[in-house]
Amino acid sequence: MRNAKLGSLEVARIGLGAMGMSHGYTGAGTDDAESIRTIHRAIDLGVTLIDTAEIYGPYLNEELVGRALRGRRDQVVLATKFGLVAHGGRGLWNLDSSPANIRIAVEGSLKRLGTDHIDLYYQHRVDPETPIEDTVGALAELVREGKIRHIGLSEAWADTIRRAHAVHPIAALQSEYSLWTRDQEEILPLLRELGIGLVAYSPLGHGFLTGSLRTPADVEALDDSDFRKNNPRFTGENFLRNLRLADQVQEIADQVAATPAQVALAWLLTRGGDIVPIPGTKRVSRVEENTAAAAVELTEDQVATLDALTPAEGGHHNEAQMQMIER
Repeated sequence: MRNAKLGSLEVARIGLGAMGMSHGYTGAGTDDAESIRTIHRAIDLGVTLIDTAEIYGPYLNEELVGRALRGRRDQVVLATKFGLVAHGGRGLWNLDSSPANIRIAVEGSLKRLGTDHIDLYYQHRVDPETPIEDTVGALAELVREGKIRHIGLSEAWADTIRRAHAVHPIAALQSEYSLWTRDQEEILPLLRELGIGLVAYSPLGHGFLTGSLRTPADVEALDDSDFRKNNPRFTGENFLRNLRLADQVQEIADQVAATPAQVALAWLLTRGGDIVPIPGTKRVSRVEENTAAAAVELTEDQVATLDALTPAEGGHHNEAQMQMIER
């Protein structure tokens, strides 16, 4: 597999998001053995970037990834995130990127992952109560101590990115970017000016672009713990309107003898060698399908057709989650 650059960090063009193995989706946490086989197969296929976070589970996903990487740690670029767990007492889903919280978070992540360093350590969401200079200053200390190698941000916007990068080089911004979430195209010129890569999470639109959900009944059948049941794009009239996106991706897939997932990923790979999608899966068959997208070639006309797709209807997160996204 070809490589991409995230700042000075080199990774394979397609990574693996591990969240759904333990958190957020129907069936999460029900087959850890298959999840571990999936991570191993991804590595065998040339995937290097493995992505997790302390909030996934919480903690369970880091523990799972740690088990999967025993004996194979040196084959991957390991990424995790802090900042959505406030260790001082406020608990889960509370923004806390204070230096004291970072110290507690990184030690917990290192232990759960079974490693002495984290290759890419992200602030999961911007904490408005802590100046970004203080947060990145604390992370820079961890770089000097060898506990982390590179610093990342997630769902940050221009001013925060510039201020953070002025304290210490930022390797990557991780934000949602796909055929149905295109707002990152506004920030790409700044990222390229500063030499920051973009890690695209949910590059398959939480599965919507794959065509796996075709009716409101399909959404209703999801587990109550599945966040898509309350996602504005998966509910009501938005769901029905957004089917046209999946249909158009399927049309291109038919033309190139690929799957819709492969087309959605191949389109992202045309956006530049500094963009790395991290499709999530807990199945070996899906990781094989996703990594094969690196070999799918789209014509200029097909890329133009995909570029021109009508934006999705509805927010890409629920209202509470959108409040944590900087724009």
